[in-house]
Amino acid sequence: MQSMTKRLFDESNHESMKKRIAVVFDSAGTLLHMYRVAKDMSSGSILENIQTTMLVAERANRALVVLRTRFEDMGLCDPEMGLHDFIAMHKIRLSISCSSSPFIIDDVYDIIRNTPIKVSDINDVVSLVKGRCPDIYYIAAGLVVDSSDKIVPYVLSTGGQAYSRTSETIGLLRDMGADIYIASGDDAQNLSFLASSLDIPWKDVFAVATTHDKERIVLDLKKAYDIVFMVGDGMNDILALRAADVGVLTAQQGDERPQILKDAADIIIDNIIDVVDIIKKMPVCVTS
Repeated sequence: MQSMTKRLFDESNHESMKKRIAVVFDSAGTLLHMYRVAKDMSSGSILENIQTTMLVAERANRALVVLRTRFEDMGLCDPEMGLHDFIAMHKIRLSISCSSSPFIIDDVYDIIRNTPIKVSDINDVVSLVKGRCPDIYYIAAGLVVDSSDKIVPYVLSTGGQAYSRTSETIGLLRDMGADIYIASGDDAQNLSFLASSLDIPWKDVFAVATTHDKERIVLDLKKAYDIVFMVGDGMNDILALRAADVGVLTAQQGDERPQILKDAADIIIDNIIDVVDIIKKMPVCVTS
């Protein structure tokens, strides 16, 4: 990922004066209410309303891997086809969204190659998400990969739509003079629709951002702004929450959060609109 500092200052013509406030939002679970499903590959059982990052955090040497694919292609191919063969045939790109230990993408391909995961396993979770959320506009699928046991313990899918007050929140923050950014592990296709619906310029959206990417984004923004807020909801936001001037953990999704994540945040909120009141109380003035 390119240097966020260079990107910011190049696009602002190397302004010497710092701007006032930047607010960085995660997407899934923060701006979007998510429905998440996982299939336990050891038993075939379906787990609903889970927090995918917690499946990674429960053991060392695990990673959450996102499949960058068109699900229409999966629906049209032989469901008995091995996932590795499907990935090779369609040149599917994999990316690591978060991990509990350092992880190399080449190891992911090797593990998938040697596991019995089929296209049908991915179709199972994607179909369930679509069935539960018929009006959903965001859909993604992925795997939890374990490099110690060389297995894929879970396949999973997520879908979501904006919280009822997400658009209002972004509009009020913009009216107050804050600059809005999105830093998310989600891919560009899903994030482009979200950014467009919220009138956030694409240059201010960081797609496929890992835990460490989010931290770097916040640290780079701190060089350009007086105060940087990070608003997130999951373990993949923990480093960015710590790095921000103000880390805001949102509990609106309703999932249980580990204490280490709560401790990383300065403030915990129950509704995304609460970010507006928090910023109003900051000592750095914003435009009224």
